[in-house]
Amino acid sequence: MKQKTNFDLYLEEQLKDKEFAERFRKAGEAWDVAIQLAQLRRRTGLSQKELAKRVGTSQQQISRLESPAYEGHTLSMLRRVAEVLGAKVRVEIEKEKHSNPEEVLHESSRKKMA
Repeated sequence: MKQKTNFDLYLEEQLKDKEFAERFRKAGEAWDVAIQLAQLRRRTGLSQKELAKRVGTSQQQISRLESPAYEGHTLSMLRRVAEVLGAKVRVEIEKEKHSNPEEVLHESSRKKMA
């Protein structure tokens, strides 16, 4: 069995904080989108500039879409990029693991007030 690194132990401890865990989860989602777009573009042999020209946008916009820190993706832009790359966009919404609907509503209301 692989021994945990100091980082693994640190992350494990940080993930006990619900707010940190939520930010970490959301960052992971942005990473997933960025990596998928960049890999697909590279597999098709296009540069960011070439893809941008075909999509009708700027190279900077393609760079933003491929950035793990960017969270401004729109379905329309993702569809345009996917179409040029010969792919399709699939969005999946999963139910959170809350014990009951009141808890979901309470959590949602609490976030809006913060």
